[in-house]
This record gives sequence, C-alpha cells and structure tokens, in this order.
Amino acid sequence: MISKSIKETKKIAKIFLDKILKDKKKRKGAFIVGLSGDLGAGKTAFTKSIAKHLKIKSRVFSPTYVIMKKYSLPLPRGSAQRARGSNYKFFFHIDAYRLESEKDLLNLGWEEIVNNKEHLIFIEWPENIKKAMPKNSKFIYISDNKNRSKNFKFK
Repeated sequence: MISKSIKETKKIAKIFLDKILKDKKKRKGAFIVGLSGDLGAGKTAFTKSIAKHLKIKSRVFSPTYVIMKKYSLPLPRGSAQRARGSNYKFFFHIDAYRLESEKDLLNLGWEEIVNNKEHLIFIEWPENIKKAMPKNSKFIYISDNKNRSKNFKFK
C-alpha cells in the first residue's frame, strides 16, 4: 500500500487494525506487530494512528528514550466490550532502536508482557530483538519512495 500523506497513513492504519482485530486465531500470548523502516520512515506516525483508532486518549510519543509505553484501552461508554470490539486491555509501544540485544527486554518484564493475550504490542526496530520476536508476529515494512510517498508492506 502507498501513502502520500499522513491522512492516507491513518487510513492504512485503520485497515490494518480492522484486519488484526478480526483475527480470531487462538493465541497463547500477545498480538505483536514489528515495524521496520529507516529513521523518519513513519513507524511512529503509523503507531500513533493505530492508537487513535483504538480510542487511546493519551498523547502517543515515540518511546525512543523510555523504550516502552503502556496504554490502557478504554471501554466504550455503557459497554462491557473493549474498544472496537477487541479483547485487548493494553496497548504497548516499544522502540528497540537503542537496545543492544534481546536480553535488554528482560528488564522490562518482556516474558510477562508477551505471554499475555490481552496485550497488543507494536515494536519499532524489531530487527534489533529478532530472537525475542515470537514466530506468529506480524511485520510492517515502511520505505520512502522517490516521490516522498511511503510504501507499506505487510507480512
């Protein structure tokens, strides 16, 4: 998919989110999405769009320096179901850019986070923690095109 603007990136994020929220596969743990791309490719912008579609009220920033941010997913008013019908209770945004290895994740409580099926996790720079990424993780590759548009590849 190609995006020529932040508005189009938001639409792509919504399409992707709708698809993963409909995924009814039995998972033992969290739903994990790795976002790869050069600096400035749009990984954080995409993640911010996902958070907005999940109705997260907090302002979402790149967690480059804090490594990880955790957000509660709100319940819609008068509803017993989570935002957009998902069973996820928490949204994690992790930036692995400054991590030297998978071992750095252990200090963040990685095992507990990744093994909880109520967690939706988006990780920027997953290539820095390859061995910690579960086999059933999804991946998004974002690249810049010559005409300043962004190319999104989903795997």
